[in-house]
Amino acid sequence: MIETPYYLIDKSSLLRNMEKIATLRELSGAKALLALKCFATWSVFDFMRDYMDGTTSSSLNEVRLGHERFGKETHAYSVAYADYEIDEVVSHADKIIFNSIGQLERFSRKASGIVRGLRLNPQVSSSTFDLADPARPFSRLGEWDVAKVERVMDRVSGFMIHNNCENGDFALFDRMLGTIEERFAPLLKKAEWVSLGGGIHFTGDNYPLEKFAERLKRFAGEYGVQVYLEPGEASITRSTTLEVTVLDKLYNGKDLVVVDSSIEAHMLDLLIYRENAKVHPNQGPHRYMVCGKSCLAGDIFGEFDFPNELNVGDRISIQDAAGYTMVKKNWFNGVKMPAIAIRELDGSLRTVREFDYADYEQSLS
Repeated sequence: MIETPYYLIDKSSLLRNMEKIATLRELSGAKALLALKCFATWSVFDFMRDYMDGTTSSSLNEVRLGHERFGKETHAYSVAYADYEIDEVVSHADKIIFNSIGQLERFSRKASGIVRGLRLNPQVSSSTFDLADPARPFSRLGEWDVAKVERVMDRVSGFMIHNNCENGDFALFDRMLGTIEERFAPLLKKAEWVSLGGGIHFTGDNYPLEKFAERLKRFAGEYGVQVYLEPGEASITRSTTLEVTVLDKLYNGKDLVVVDSSIEAHMLDLLIYRENAKVHPNQGPHRYMVCGKSCLAGDIFGEFDFPNELNVGDRISIQDAAGYTMVKKNWFNGVKMPAIAIRELDGSLRTVREFDYADYEQSLS
C-alpha cells in the first residue's frame, strides 16, 4: 500500500474524458490542446497524446514541457514575455500568441519564424468569480479594440479568445460566441485559426456534445478558420483523487478529524475560491469536519457524511483532485508533499514520483 498523502490518477477515468475529446474532434473538426496551467503531470502524456493535438502554455517552463514531454502542436502564450526568455520560447513553439499589441510589436521580429497570434478580449465571460474573470473591468488579458488590431493583421494569422470559466452551460457558450462574432467579425474573417480557449466543461455528464460540435463546425465554416480548444479541467475532471489518512480526532462543537494533507499546500484552489472538497458518496450518519494539518486555521477540506465512525489510521479519498492541484502544490509549513501514483487500465498501481526532504530543502536557498 502506498503511503499517504498521494495523488492517484486513474487511467480508466481519464479515458472517459479522452474519448469525449476524440469524439468532439471528429464531429467538429476542432483541435484540442491540453492546457498545462491546469494539469501538467507528464507521466500520463503518452496516454493522452493519442486523443489530443498538443499543448498550450502560460510560460516558458510550460511551453518547454509541452514540447519535450507531449510533442505534437505546441502553442506558447504568456501575459508578458521577458527579453531574456523570448528566444527560448520561440525555439519550443509552433505558434506564439501575444497578449497585447505592445508585446507583438516588441517581439514580432524574433517570432517571425513561427506562426503568430494575438489574444482578444470580448469583454464578456462566464466567470462568477471576479478573481478569475478575464473580462473584468480594466482587464489586462487581451486586446478589444478592433481598429487597433486591424492595423497589425499583417503580423498575425489568428487569435486566442479565452472567456469561459467552469462553463457547463451550452446555451451560455452559444450566446457568448455570438457576441464574439458580433464584435470581432472583421478580424475573424481575416484569420486562419481561432482558439476559443478552455473553461468549457464539455466532458461533463449530460453536456450536449453533438450540439457543441455543430456550433464549432458552423463557426469554423463561417469564417474559414481552424478552431482550437484548450481543455484543462475538461481533460482531467474526475480522474484523480487525493488519498489521505486520519491522524487525529477532536471535538470542538463539531466532530473534527485532522488528515496528513493540507488544502493550502495540496488543493490551493479550495482556499482561493472558498470551496469545499468532494468526498464520495458523502452519505451516512457520521458527520465530520475534515481538516488539514497545516497551522492555517482555515485549512479545512469541508464537512462530510460517512457511513462509519472515522478513527486514526482510516483512509479518505478526496475526489476530483487533478486540476490546479499538482501544478500549484507548495511546501507551506513543510508539510509532506503528496506522491503521484497512477492506476493503470488493468487496475495495477504504480508510484511515478515521490518527494523527500531534499526536494523541500532545494526549493529554498
